[in-house]
Amino acid sequence: MPGQRRHAGAPATGQATVPEPGTARIAVDLLGGDHAPAVVVDGALRAIRADSAVQLILVGPMEAAGEVFAALDPADRARVSALGSQGSFRPMRVPKNWAESGVRAAVLAVAQGEADAVVSAGNTGATVTAAALGLGRWPAVRRPALAAVLPTATGRVVLIDVGATVDPDEQALTVIARLGAAYATVVHAVGEPRVGLLTIGTEEGKGDRLRRAMPALLERSGIKYVGLVEGNDVVTGRRADVVVTDGFTGNVLLKGLETAYALIGSPSGEPEARAAMLLGVGGTVVVCHGAAAGTDLAAGIALAADLHRRGAVHAIATLMSEPEVIDEQ
Repeated sequence: MPGQRRHAGAPATGQATVPEPGTARIAVDLLGGDHAPAVVVDGALRAIRADSAVQLILVGPMEAAGEVFAALDPADRARVSALGSQGSFRPMRVPKNWAESGVRAAVLAVAQGEADAVVSAGNTGATVTAAALGLGRWPAVRRPALAAVLPTATGRVVLIDVGATVDPDEQALTVIARLGAAYATVVHAVGEPRVGLLTIGTEEGKGDRLRRAMPALLERSGIKYVGLVEGNDVVTGRRADVVVTDGFTGNVLLKGLETAYALIGSPSGEPEARAAMLLGVGGTVVVCHGAAAGTDLAAGIALAADLHRRGAVHAIATLMSEPEVIDEQ
């Protein structure tokens, strides 16, 4: 076990109980994010009040976990427990490396069956590394990817990658495209997702060396590749259900659209969830924006719970394990 758990402010209780069907046990990184732990405490409270089948395992300093416990009604307190990243439950001084050790402890909780999912708004690189090492990567995946869902004028679009792999080669980007298509199939129930490659124009040969090499590979990858798409297609959603790019470009685009939608509203009129699922690792991991507010953390926790309940990781991994169909025409 990654250290014993207890309800914040209560005596240690020993081994964790077996969760009821439908329960989602979410390990939350208390010190992840630019404004932690205050916004994480806020998000945790929102999440526990919004979903009676969510249980939270708060990873970090006991003072912050205690704030969540103290603010809850007695009936809800039983669904909150705390896990010190160093295995201690006494009030403690925060170590310099807590932000990284906290997410490692949260990942370990999933790896050892203490939690069903991880949510963190901390450093993306640290989270991806902790997840890849602690949970393992799928056989078909060399570089994990973050999939974000954005509202569009016609519905929603999966934007992948948004920060996990900033410099993919042709093989890695092909796998990322397949991950995005599998995500849309499992989570959005799109039977044959249309996949577009983000670049600077729709004419053949547009883009840098990587973008020029990708169409031929994507056409033979077994996904429904619909060609090159531009930034405006991410907003309209008319040409593709999945838009594929490297993590650097995707992160820049995502943050620009997040800011624009916060100022003028999203194309669909629906609020945007500032959270992304990490694909390619052996567990449910949700990464929130570093500048996330409490509502964003709550949305991330809700996303993690939904992904766990629908068995998304297993279903997507199963699709990725199927032999890649090569269209020779």
